[in-house]
Amino acid sequence: MKVIVDNKIPYIKEAIEALADEVVYLPGKEITPEVVKDADALITRTRTRCDRTLLAGSKVKFIGTATIGFDHIDTAYCHEAGITWSNCPGCNAGAVEQYLHSSLLLLEQEKSIKLKDACLGIVGVGHVGSRIQQLAERLGMRVLLNDPPRADHGEKGFVDLRTLACECDIITFHTPLERSGKYQTYHLANESFFNQLEKKPYIINTSRGEVIETEAILNALATGKISGAIIDVWENEPNINLELLDKVFIGTPHIAGYSADGKANATRMVLESFCRFFGKEMKFSIVPPEQPHVLYDSNENVRQLQMYNPHLDCEVLRTHPETFEQLRSEYHLRRE
Repeated sequence: MKVIVDNKIPYIKEAIEALADEVVYLPGKEITPEVVKDADALITRTRTRCDRTLLAGSKVKFIGTATIGFDHIDTAYCHEAGITWSNCPGCNAGAVEQYLHSSLLLLEQEKSIKLKDACLGIVGVGHVGSRIQQLAERLGMRVLLNDPPRADHGEKGFVDLRTLACECDIITFHTPLERSGKYQTYHLANESFFNQLEKKPYIINTSRGEVIETEAILNALATGKISGAIIDVWENEPNINLELLDKVFIGTPHIAGYSADGKANATRMVLESFCRFFGKEMKFSIVPPEQPHVLYDSNENVRQLQMYNPHLDCEVLRTHPETFEQLRSEYHLRRE
């Protein structure tokens, strides 16, 4: 059995080499039709577009992506070609929660937002959005939830996007990227969305860059329709909009979910799916490295920012935006 593995997936080497006869490690962008032609399986990340162009004529029968999102996989083609695929829902929810927690504390400290008096709107209440809801409630915030697919299935407690636009001081996006259909999220935050905002909220996006229309958010920042933005995901990565990077409160290189814990979760989940598909015994153990031995402050909020402060990642990206892909692929994985 031959398996192609994205070489930026951590903690996988020993386990996958015990499961397969041949393993080839490559950067995601270098996984080409020639490389996969005689492979039985791919274990990828978002930088590999898995579609007809890549897979036609190959032996590939299984694709595992060590990510929550799967918009880089042409699922319709995979179904047509008899290729099974799997993703890792919820694997990095704790890491994104950590990113949001620190970001909210920084908004309180530096932008004079009293979290206990603020209303947070969550767009997309899946694995990650649910964690953010619990976090916000622990911080004493009022929370409004928007999730049309769940609402349409009869679940209670959801409001429409217009209600968030009217009532929220902060709006955070945690949706998958859907480019068409009833639940399209591509450019969900467009000019029309920003024009509806009544409280000049802060906007946070850790989902997919294309959920927010770049020109629309730039205009919203310029005209004061929003008070600021925290952006981790960007349109046209890695060639991000430098004007937007300059104007946001915090801008980071698509690393909100990049904790050692989240990466270990993803690697374990993708290997479990691999083993189920090929009938392999799950003998591996995937664990992140030990916590660093650091004396943290007894105050929870101080400790949170000691453990992770997104300003540091923002500073590096602003200094060297041309290294976006390198900053992401060689990120020093933090612990939760």
